[in-house]
Amino acid sequence: SDDGKLSFDEFKAYFADGVLSGEELHELFCTVDTHNTDNLDTEELCDYFSKHLGEYENVLCVLEDLNITILKAMDKTKKDYQEASNLEQFVTRFLLRETLNQLQSLQSSLECAMETTEQQSRQERKDPAKPEVLSVQWPGKRLARRLQRNNSLSSNNPYSSIGWIEEDSQWVIQINRLQKLIDRLEKKDLKLEPLEEEVLDENARSHIMIVQHQMSVIEEKVEEFRLALRQYVKSASAQGGCLHVSIQKLPSNSHFNVYEFWENSNAWNSHLQRNYSKAFQRSNVDFLETPELITTMLVPGKY
Repeated sequence: SDDGKLSFDEFKAYFADGVLSGEELHELFCTVDTHNTDNLDTEELCDYFSKHLGEYENVLCVLEDLNITILKAMDKTKKDYQEASNLEQFVTRFLLRETLNQLQSLQSSLECAMETTEQQSRQERKDPAKPEVLSVQWPGKRLARRLQRNNSLSSNNPYSSIGWIEEDSQWVIQINRLQKLIDRLEKKDLKLEPLEEEVLDENARSHIMIVQHQMSVIEEKVEEFRLALRQYVKSASAQGGCLHVSIQKLPSNSHFNVYEFWENSNAWNSHLQRNYSKAFQRSNVDFLETPELITTMLVPGKY
């Protein structure tokens, strides 16, 4: 509630992980509350977690340094890329791509470790109390999606009148449904078990590729970016494997999201090799404040 401290309900809403029960969360809350005020302040939280950092103290320090280093590299790239030679630009793109691959590999390892530890904890609890699983607005991707859903998919969006978003279109409805599904999965309150499925014909098992681009544009470059984006969408929509492209603009004047629907992953990969796609990615180096965030998802084309 922005009062500088956490009540138990606020603490539970943020820290519930689907493993600890409500009673265990309350016990943890009382342990952290060394001032015995029934509210946690920043000092108490820092004191508690600082005692348990262990090897992760070095990890968090390195991550802070890495964040600063990457931001400096992005700033240098933005200033020097346009004046660089073709070979130097190629090297820069390669280094950016390799950096992203390394970070994604690290993220995958961390996600795997998280899932493994949570699964192990559940299995080791012989008679566990009912775990607490609450709806939490975590910072980052989930919060961004909620902002997109609440602000960008409304019928009042100024771009809906020019065809960027079709009012009441089935595509927008499907996007909303998919975002809600992702939110539910990220809460980790679902247990997905393998099921025996009927084997369908080959065509029924095809998957549609959904791609989300999140782009924060330099304010002075917004108009140039719009022109490049319109050309990109026009070219992508003309491709045989493209089912639909939708552009959403958040209330911020410089934040855009693009949703692309492709018949399958092969069509998407082929699209990435096209000259118009490569040209748009090159132009984004000058237009974007931060590197573009691309998220992909495969969903069954038929059920």
